[in-house]
Amino acid sequence: MLRLETRPAPSRAFVLASPLIALAATVIVGVLLFLLLGKDPLLGLRMFFWEPIKSGYAWSEIGIKATPLILIALGLALCFRANVWNIGAEGQYILGAIFAGGIAMQATPDSPRAIVLVILVAGIVGGMAWAAITALLRDRFNANEILVSLMLVYVAEMVLSYLVYGPWKDPAGYNFPQTVTFAAPTKVPRLFDGLRINIGLVIALLAVVGMAIFLFRLFRGFQALVGGQAGAAARYAGFSSRAALWTALLTSGALAGLAGALEATGPLGQLTPYVPVGYGFAAIIVAFVGRLNPIGIVFSAVLMSMFYIGGELAQSRMQLPKSITGVFQGLLLFSLLASDTLIHYRLRWKSSHAAVKPAGATA
Repeated sequence: MLRLETRPAPSRAFVLASPLIALAATVIVGVLLFLLLGKDPLLGLRMFFWEPIKSGYAWSEIGIKATPLILIALGLALCFRANVWNIGAEGQYILGAIFAGGIAMQATPDSPRAIVLVILVAGIVGGMAWAAITALLRDRFNANEILVSLMLVYVAEMVLSYLVYGPWKDPAGYNFPQTVTFAAPTKVPRLFDGLRINIGLVIALLAVVGMAIFLFRLFRGFQALVGGQAGAAARYAGFSSRAALWTALLTSGALAGLAGALEATGPLGQLTPYVPVGYGFAAIIVAFVGRLNPIGIVFSAVLMSMFYIGGELAQSRMQLPKSITGVFQGLLLFSLLASDTLIHYRLRWKSSHAAVKPAGATA
């Protein structure tokens, strides 16, 4: 039978190349999938890997998709490095959008442009508040943060639905579940005329630099990592594992909430039940494909954005189902997990039949 044996020293070269190997495996399986569906595999690959980057407008759409993925994945990378399994970033993203939308709805066409800052801060507060629930239950009652954060996603979706179907519904919206369109001063400034890309991308890239400094240059970041990964060693060194927990979850919630605020006051311009599009879950894949490294997260967010846009193009031009985007995301994640497994373990064939000892043999 086949058994997994731990490798004495995993190859550093393969560790670095693992995301590329996973991408290659995803492409190969994707080609087979297109063939099974009776679609042209070359056209399918073009939808996912060429159309999203063939023009300046296409790159601006990549930036729109990549901005929330980068922000959320940065927070998740901190959590995972600190051994805090925050699976509920989608809920924190939704609460950030709700808090930001609540402030934006109060604005008028005469409001100052500075209200954008207030809206973004409100989004950060909303995400932190939702993440604080998970942190409190884990800290005080040792509740499993995976289950708590995940279940809170569905609570957040219900809160959003209640608001847009109820007290926040636009009375002039022909009974559609949506808020009023936010006033012009609340809209996040765009970087270029004629393109939807906005300053959210600049904020995300600044967050990448800030997270890299925090993780690799600040003592506080080192404390957070040690406190999460080795609680006993942290206590011996005088570090607080509780501080690591709260730092990781609140930072992750703040970044997810900021992503929600930028999305609500940027591309969307109002709140609808379709604010949650899975960015919080896709960012988990982004974080791992990026090796929990801020720089790697940027590249993996671009790749994941290509999957989002490619999936939308495949729906309209190849009549493929909406789930094709999730299929490619899942293929990438499982290919990465398989690559990492074979990097750290080797497959050994061992006979299931025990060797028969000769008669009279001694131990």
